[in-house]
Amino acid sequence: MSAEPGAAPGLRERKKARTRQALSDAAVALFLERGFDAVSVAEVAAAAEVSKPTLFRYFPAKEDLVLHRFADHEDESARVVAEGRRAGTAPLDALSAHLLDGLARRDPVTGLCDHPSVLAYLRLLYGTPALVGRLHAYRVRSEAALAGALAAGEEGDPLLARLAAGQIVTVLRVLAEENTARIAAGETADEVEADAMAAAGLAFRALREGLPY
Repeated sequence: MSAEPGAAPGLRERKKARTRQALSDAAVALFLERGFDAVSVAEVAAAAEVSKPTLFRYFPAKEDLVLHRFADHEDESARVVAEGRRAGTAPLDALSAHLLDGLARRDPVTGLCDHPSVLAYLRLLYGTPALVGRLHAYRVRSEAALAGALAAGEEGDPLLARLAAGQIVTVLRVLAEENTARIAAGETADEVEADAMAAAGLAFRALREGLPY
């Protein structure tokens, strides 16, 4: 029997989540040490003390072992829109507030995080073509989920929802890349924060009012 919506996950689900996290952590550690292409799936399975078939039950592709850290974020914007709508908050207002909160919390997804392990992970991710390609597929799914959430509102136009989702996902990506680039160049998250907050405000004003080009 499935759990009720919003209910805490059961023991089986928690055990699966722990196993998935352990597999991903073992893989990322090996990839950081030796490079993504130099490590085989068999070596990851051995390091995690599981069989290859077991590993593939959790992660259908080698790239997914790395992008597991993005899994919870894939439909994050869609969830924010849906929750905001239930609370009477407009989608862009909900997304803007969520981004500002993420920046304040140094959420790695915002790019405003200078923890050494996060920086090493990002170098691995963006320095590996196969992972960049897989990340694009993640963003496509994220955009589709957001479009669905936007179209569920009173406006309900699927094309407009897709257009809006594309702009929003691109804005979030560009803002994160700007923050990541500055930190990679040697600035700290604290030094970048004020500009990152201001850029987020500017970006969402442009989304609300239309781009001046």
